[in-house]
Amino acid sequence: MKKLLLVFSLALFSAASVNAQSCTPGANYADSTYGVWPDTTTNFPPGAVGVAYSTDLNFKVPDEVTAEVAGTDPVAQAVIGSAIQDFTVTGVTGLPTTMNYACNISSCTYAGGANGCANLFGTPNAAGTFPITIEVEATVLVELIPGFPTPLTVPTSFSGYKLVVGFAGQIEGVIDPITVSPNPAINEITINGLAEVLNVNTIQITNMAGQVVKRVNPNGTSVNVNISDLDKGIYFVVVNYENGSDMVKFIKE
Repeated sequence: MKKLLLVFSLALFSAASVNAQSCTPGANYADSTYGVWPDTTTNFPPGAVGVAYSTDLNFKVPDEVTAEVAGTDPVAQAVIGSAIQDFTVTGVTGLPTTMNYACNISSCTYAGGANGCANLFGTPNAAGTFPITIEVEATVLVELIPGFPTPLTVPTSFSGYKLVVGFAGQIEGVIDPITVSPNPAINEITINGLAEVLNVNTIQITNMAGQVVKRVNPNGTSVNVNISDLDKGIYFVVVNYENGSDMVKFIKE
């Protein structure tokens, strides 16, 4: 369940107020069956001690419990095929003590098939790598007695996330945003902001399904990529670097 639900996009990273930022569920995820963006491969953008932090987590709630969603959880396996009535984010554990989260709906409860988002915010007060777990509960209807649907709450969690917090001088290049221009583009894009401090390993271009359609060799602080062979649509530039990865959406016309 954890791997299937955690499938992709980095939504927002910006210096912000220490108060929660209002987030809007990404419309580009509406056609997905279900998922959480970013996933544990992309992970959250790095932060800096004493610097206000804000990033969004987007998700699409599945309509029903499938075998893929259930995974090896015996409780979830017992309710495969059951419709998901609602899905509640009950907690985000492991954040620095000066950080918190807020959903776009105050109750953090969403109907099956709905789009939602949560904003992680605050000003980190300590450096380090913080393992983060997202705790959720799904309510499904099961017929324990034929003809009489009964609500059943199935708790689960998504681990594997992390927030890397450093000192501003050390991650200055990471905080400067990676950009793609022009956007929209027809024949070629330029990926900017590949600072040396990032120690970029790979650059990939993925489609909306998360499939890699191009691999780019990082070379300098910017790189040009020919996209004339790509179909029209929405794509993501995924930059994998030493302490994580970053993602920028662009449109091919």
